[in-house]
Amino acid sequence: MKADDIRIEDFSCLGRRKIAEFSRSRRGMFPEDTEKKVAGIIADVAENGDRALQRYTKKFDRVDTMELRVSGLEIADAARGIDETLSEAIDIAIERVRRFHEHNPISDWTFTDQLGNLLGQKCTPLKRVGIYIPGGKAAYPSSLIMTAVPAMAAGVGEIAVISPPSSFRAPSALCAVLQKLGCINEVYRVGGVQGIAALALGTESIWCVDKIVGPGNIFVTLAKKQLFGYVDIDMVAGPSEVLVIADGSVHPRVTASDLIAQAEHDENARALCAATSPKTAENIAEWIVKLTERSPRKEIIEKAIRQKGCIYIVKDIQDAVFLANEIAPEHLELQVQGAQKYVKGIVNAGAIFIGQYSAEAFGDYIAGPSHVLPTGGTAKFFSPLNVLSFMKFSSIVRMSKKGTNALGKYARIIAESEGLHAHALSIVERMSDQDK
Repeated sequence: MKADDIRIEDFSCLGRRKIAEFSRSRRGMFPEDTEKKVAGIIADVAENGDRALQRYTKKFDRVDTMELRVSGLEIADAARGIDETLSEAIDIAIERVRRFHEHNPISDWTFTDQLGNLLGQKCTPLKRVGIYIPGGKAAYPSSLIMTAVPAMAAGVGEIAVISPPSSFRAPSALCAVLQKLGCINEVYRVGGVQGIAALALGTESIWCVDKIVGPGNIFVTLAKKQLFGYVDIDMVAGPSEVLVIADGSVHPRVTASDLIAQAEHDENARALCAATSPKTAENIAEWIVKLTERSPRKEIIEKAIRQKGCIYIVKDIQDAVFLANEIAPEHLELQVQGAQKYVKGIVNAGAIFIGQYSAEAFGDYIAGPSHVLPTGGTAKFFSPLNVLSFMKFSSIVRMSKKGTNALGKYARIIAESEGLHAHALSIVERMSDQDK
């Protein structure tokens, strides 16, 4: 790969309306044929349960298994042999993520209004949650930490984990995390669409859950999307992405390292940069080439950079912030002088990394917040996975006699205007005669 292979687009002379139009035009749709394949697998699991799970596990994972559940003994055996330094790093990550999410204040609350009505909200953790952990090209023990720990902090009663069979081959960092968390005793060797369908609909071996969380490929994402309504889901996520805003005050080698860190996820990852000068853009492009040459994942990085990567030249940091809010990236890095002062202007981003020392990779593993973040522009309406993701809320209403008499006539008027006369009657029956 050469520096000329890296796409650089000059936005410095474009108005903000044109920038907005460009960013919105880049949002993609899911392929229709993939949607149909996913729907077919879901229907098969709904009809055939465990038999379908075993069949797809043999087809996609090349594993012939009759026992879907992973025993505690298997997990303990697979966890043996984990490098001691990795074990220590996992301990630190779990503790930091736990401490972060325990800071999220959640409590019931009520107040009594001037009419004596008691109003409020009751917070209840979800009873049962399913967590999907990808397998395939890489193992993701960090994803279990970033999903299970917030659920535990919320007080979820039951957690079921599913992952492809390859995740449980010794030595397994995923199994090490399961052991260290200690409270997850439901683990299944099943992945893909079939695993998501099992969690949502239930089979002979897997009880259905109330919510499914965790990252996955396009098939897993579509399965969650199609099953939303049977269960809640965390979000409709796409390929991972980063947008780095760079004004040249941070060495271009650092900026380039963050961009190729994103690109190495997979060929569809988006590594984007908004540079405030052509020279800064060129320097970053040159370092991307140099660092990619040294990477063991060179082939993946080059494909991602060519297909999805881009360096935008913008007029100033204000235009870069505008572009960031239009793109609504999963990860946003502010590699600019006085970075903190620009945070207030960021309204659409999954996670914001401030200043030259805040590598996005810290957020992936050990900073504290969950790395399950909205992608593909959905940061405009989705939030990162957090304790609230595992809570539901009930409204509390206790009407007083005074409140019933004072507010009843207005509620009756609205009900009658909608033609719902029984609604009006149910209120009138509670009112004092002089107030009807």
